[in-house]
Amino acid sequence: MLKLYAFVSLLVFVSQFSAQGQTPTPPIVIETAHVGLVLAVGDQQKLYQTYLGPRLTTAADYQLLPARHEAYPPAGTNNLFEPAIRVLHTDGNPSLSLAFVDVKTSKTGDNVTTTIVHLRDPQYPVDVRLHFVAYTREDVIKTWTEIVHREKKPVVLTNYASAMLHFDAKQYWLTQYHGDWAEEAKQEESQLTSGTKVIETKLGTRAGWYQTPSFFLAPNQPATETTGEVLAGTLAWTGNFRLAFEVDNRNSLRVSAGINPYASEYRLPANQPFVTPEFIFTYSTQGKGQASRNLHRWARQQGGVLDGTQPRLTLLNNWEATFFDFNEAKLDALMGDAAKLGVDLFLLDDGWFGNKYPRKDDTQGLGDWQPTQSKLPNGVGHLVQTATKEGIKFGIWIEPEMVNPKSELAEKHPDWILKLPNRPEDISRNQLVLDLTNPKVQDFVYNIVDGLMAKGVAYFKWDCNRMITSAYSQHLGKEQSQLYIDYVRGLYRVLDRVRQKYPHVPMMLCSGGGARADYGGLKYFTEFWPSDDTDALERVFIQWGFLQFFPSNTLASHITNWNRQQTLKFRTDVAMMGKLGYDIEVSKMTPEELQFSQQAVQNYKRLSPVIWQGDLYRLRSPYEGNQVALLYADEAQRHAVLYGYNLHTRFHENALPVRLQGLDPAKRYKLTEINLMPGQKSDLAAHGQTYSGDYLMKVGILLSGSEVTPLTSHVVELTAE
Repeated sequence: MLKLYAFVSLLVFVSQFSAQGQTPTPPIVIETAHVGLVLAVGDQQKLYQTYLGPRLTTAADYQLLPARHEAYPPAGTNNLFEPAIRVLHTDGNPSLSLAFVDVKTSKTGDNVTTTIVHLRDPQYPVDVRLHFVAYTREDVIKTWTEIVHREKKPVVLTNYASAMLHFDAKQYWLTQYHGDWAEEAKQEESQLTSGTKVIETKLGTRAGWYQTPSFFLAPNQPATETTGEVLAGTLAWTGNFRLAFEVDNRNSLRVSAGINPYASEYRLPANQPFVTPEFIFTYSTQGKGQASRNLHRWARQQGGVLDGTQPRLTLLNNWEATFFDFNEAKLDALMGDAAKLGVDLFLLDDGWFGNKYPRKDDTQGLGDWQPTQSKLPNGVGHLVQTATKEGIKFGIWIEPEMVNPKSELAEKHPDWILKLPNRPEDISRNQLVLDLTNPKVQDFVYNIVDGLMAKGVAYFKWDCNRMITSAYSQHLGKEQSQLYIDYVRGLYRVLDRVRQKYPHVPMMLCSGGGARADYGGLKYFTEFWPSDDTDALERVFIQWGFLQFFPSNTLASHITNWNRQQTLKFRTDVAMMGKLGYDIEVSKMTPEELQFSQQAVQNYKRLSPVIWQGDLYRLRSPYEGNQVALLYADEAQRHAVLYGYNLHTRFHENALPVRLQGLDPAKRYKLTEINLMPGQKSDLAAHGQTYSGDYLMKVGILLSGSEVTPLTSHVVELTAE
């Protein structure tokens, strides 16, 4: 067990009385069913974190905890390490001291408890409020910080962490996720050593391109899927972030998470609250798997993702079938293919807009959101009508935050574009970035969505394909250091307006892949695009990474022809791990491929309640071998879906039994392999057999036939009798 105490003779214990002789403040206990975070008021009314770990059985024990680590340490006084906050006062004083004022606690039903701890500088009119929301059943705590002052002129904030957590252990093991375009969410584990490890981004819009704002932290020893103590944390911010892990001279660890203060000194006027993004975390004593399941339940049931408990739409995207080369008749035919396939929606991707500069490729037209008359003479409304006749819905791609220099928008509103004065334009992907700090640009972006909704569009793919460079806003004037923060806030204002008018329209969050996979954005979106890389082998790794923190119904997983050497079955089985979609030419399928795909869609829709709402158990990792397995089980433990993937297996590699998890040992389960090609018979010995849950979890089954063939897969349905 992680114990947050040591060197007792050197510690400052919780004060018995305040400096004013007031009644002692009892420990501030923030608890879920299995997790406890404890704060206490100590010497000089400072607030300390005294505990973070498994919930203690006896509440009175919280009184005994020593106070060693200031909970939210400011810069400029006696703090020698990573500060949570730094303020430059109007008189030039760069210091801050925070003393406890009061605490307020409220409950919402029997599951949600909100705690607000009020701190204040004794000499300057600066107030800091630490917010904590504890979700009892999900075992998740959400925390953020609010800063406000009453000085005569603006103060300057140079550090403003959402949270700081403290640990004392022999060792610390960090698991992070990083990558690049088409290789997102690569997993890497390392031991923290003395000093500071920083994971950060300075990219602005496409913030998670190289690093993700999510991590696991295990004290004392590495955690496995099923064993060990581990904290899982993620920052809800669709912009520059910074995660810092500092091991000090006594081997204590402080973890800070929040907006990256790089180039972001923030001038804060009096009485205007500065509210940080939320940091969301859980603590597991049963390994990473339980931590992931906690976050998944929280995301689905507590608003981490939009409509997390509601059904999702299967879809067919036109991109690989047409790219930019299409017209009305071709799209009408593709919608017929979507209906034939059995999906719920047809998604029209890039290339449908622009007239002065028609969108014939990615060099022009972006920003001119009118249908190209030569391609779509009857506009978007006709496409909606065609979809309706086919019994499906119609969705559309937009990239409203960006603009091509060769566009009417750029010609009419050059002041709406981020551009450094006296410097040449810095173009990436033939694009520039619109200035979302400007309310006029926010209105423009909102009106794009609103106008398309008026035509009957039922789904949006919201893309963002480049980072911020040439970071200068004509709108902000002298406050350029607020650009990175105010851009994200401007984006959120637009999305707030969209959701106020259209609260349940499904939208996919895309950023050249998974560069915006965060809960700050996902509360407005039903799903996100993990990667432009749809090679099924690579997607096993990419989806494995994102599933550590995000539930399956948020991972848009499409079947494409990225790698034609992989069988359609293998590609389909990998896509069924997440939220199923197609980006493929249905008209070029063989009769057998079409029949298989139609049955796969039916299977997926039938099993989607288990896949989307069930608990995920990662049984065998692609980082540990070529035979990968995972399972979703419903809450009642009556229904489960088991996936097995053989990656680059070797010649005569032995099939290894997979022990299942998440089942009821007393129940008996019938196993049926699904997603078989027409005429194909299952080669699994377990197919059609019935086993006890106890047997399946202790002995296991083989998820391959006699040959462990590379790039093959099996999907097995388990049904309790």
